[in-house]
Amino acid sequence: MLLLFFVVMLSAQEKKYVTIQRTHNLMGTNFDIVIVAESETAALKNIDYIVNEIKRIEKLISSWDTSSETSLINKNAGIQPVKVSAEIFDLIKRSISLSKLTKGAFDITFASMNTVWKFDGSLKNLPSHDEINSSISSVGYENIMLNQELSTVFLPRVGMKIGFDAIGKGYAVDKAKELMQSKKVFAGAISSTGDLVTWGRQASGEKWIYGIANPQKREDILTWLPLDESAVATSDNYKKYIVFNGEKYSHIIDPRTGYPTKGINRVSVFSKSAEFSDAIATAIFVMGVKAGLEFAKQLDNIEIIIVDVENHIHKTNGIKIDASN
Repeated sequence: MLLLFFVVMLSAQEKKYVTIQRTHNLMGTNFDIVIVAESETAALKNIDYIVNEIKRIEKLISSWDTSSETSLINKNAGIQPVKVSAEIFDLIKRSISLSKLTKGAFDITFASMNTVWKFDGSLKNLPSHDEINSSISSVGYENIMLNQELSTVFLPRVGMKIGFDAIGKGYAVDKAKELMQSKKVFAGAISSTGDLVTWGRQASGEKWIYGIANPQKREDILTWLPLDESAVATSDNYKKYIVFNGEKYSHIIDPRTGYPTKGINRVSVFSKSAEFSDAIATAIFVMGVKAGLEFAKQLDNIEIIIVDVENHIHKTNGIKIDASN
C-alpha cells in the first residue's frame, strides 16, 4: 500500500498542466477567465463553456434586454404576477434574505431610482428632494410578492422595479465556477470588475492570490492575499461618480434614503461566494465604516477591507497587512 501510494503521488507530480487566459466582454464589462487544464484545447473549450454560461445568465437577469425575466417582472409591476424560472425565483428569494440580513442596505428594488440619479454624464442638475422622495416610494424589498407554488413574482406598485446590478456579476461568476467544477476542470479563476472566484490551485501548485491596491497610490499593490476555493468582491467609487459644486456624489445609492453614500471609497469582501460578497460589499458601502465593520464581525467566514474617504484602511482581524508597506 505504501509503494502504491508513492507511485500515485509521483504520477500526479509529473502531470503537466497549461494555463490559458482570455478576456471577453460580457454583461457590459470585461470578464477575465483563467483555466488550468491538461491541454490548451481543453482549456479553450472550457472558456467557451464559461462564456456561454454567462451569456445565458445575462439573458435572464438583464434589465436592458426587454425579453429577460427581469424586464417582464418590471413591465408587469402593479398589473399582474409573472411566472419565472426556478433560477430567477431562487435568486430573488436569496436577495430578499440578504436585504433582511443587511436591514435594507442591500435591496434589489433600488432600480426605480435609476431614473433620478444618472452617472453617464447626462445629469445636468442634482435631483430635488421631491424627486428623490418620489423615487424611494417605489423602493422596498418587503413589497416583493413571491408565490413559491406557482413560481411567480409580483411587484405590487406601478413604477416599482428590481435590478441585479449589485449581485448579478457575482452570481454569474459563481455559476461559471460551479459549471467548471461539475466538469472536473482542474483549476481556474474568473473575474469581472471587482468580482473574483477561484477553485483548485495554479499550475505551479500555489494558491491563487489577490492584490490589494494601495489607497494612496492605486497602481501599487499594498499586499497580496491568498485565495483558496474562495471569492472576493470589491465595490468602489473611484471611476463612477458625479461632481456638483465641488462635492463628489457616489454612484452607490442608499436605497433607504435615496441619496448617494458618503464616507467610503472602497470595500472588499472575502467569502466563499462571489454573489454573497457582491451584495455585502454594496451593503457595507451604504452602512458606513463603523456600522459596516460591526456588521461584518457578526458574520461567519467573511473578512473585509474598507478604505474610507481619507484613504485610511479599516479591516477585520483575519486580514493581515504589513504596516511597513
